[in-house]
Amino acid sequence: MAGSGDPYCSLVNVASHPDGAPILLISRLALHTRNILGDPRVSLMLDERAEGDPLEGARIMLAGRAEQAGADELALLRRRYLSAHPSAEAFVDFKDFSFFRIRPSGTHLVAGFGRIVDLGPEQFLTDLGGAEALLEAEQGAIEHMNADHREAMNLYATKLLGAAAGDWTCTGCDPGGIDLQAGAKTLRLEFPERVTGPGELRKMLVRLAGEARGKE
Repeated sequence: MAGSGDPYCSLVNVASHPDGAPILLISRLALHTRNILGDPRVSLMLDERAEGDPLEGARIMLAGRAEQAGADELALLRRRYLSAHPSAEAFVDFKDFSFFRIRPSGTHLVAGFGRIVDLGPEQFLTDLGGAEALLEAEQGAIEHMNADHREAMNLYATKLLGAAAGDWTCTGCDPGGIDLQAGAKTLRLEFPERVTGPGELRKMLVRLAGEARGKE
């Protein structure tokens, strides 16, 4: 809390930078934003949202510093956030709203009973070195996949990740994998090898679609 330093918590929607760092879209009218502007140290609690006892599911406490987006990264954060939360289009341009990127300092992962580990940023953030071409092509690839290859999205989710059938779409891609979403459900499909350009991405997605069809 600004002024007192007392702990404060709030519920927010989160998207991710291509390297995995959390992205927030928050209003300066909100108390949590005023607190962040006074002291950028933050923590996020992320849970698996599994059915049953929530204490039996996986959860992560991520610590870091929240930095307001500069002009050079605003376009990237905006498109990544809106891909994950399209309803934010209604207020994203309000003058009191700003994008923040959390620079993680570490995470505390509880993956189940007796499965607890602390991880440094180098252990969970994605290396973007040499992947400039992929990031530049990301939005076009997302739009193409969602417009012309919904069947493949559903195959990835159901055959490779064991999810239920749904209206699965792609919300992001990076050197390590692609992010899928259907309503409030999200999935991560990891690539077996790192990709750094649009040509490699196309070949990888075709390969994974073939593997998925082989499981039908």
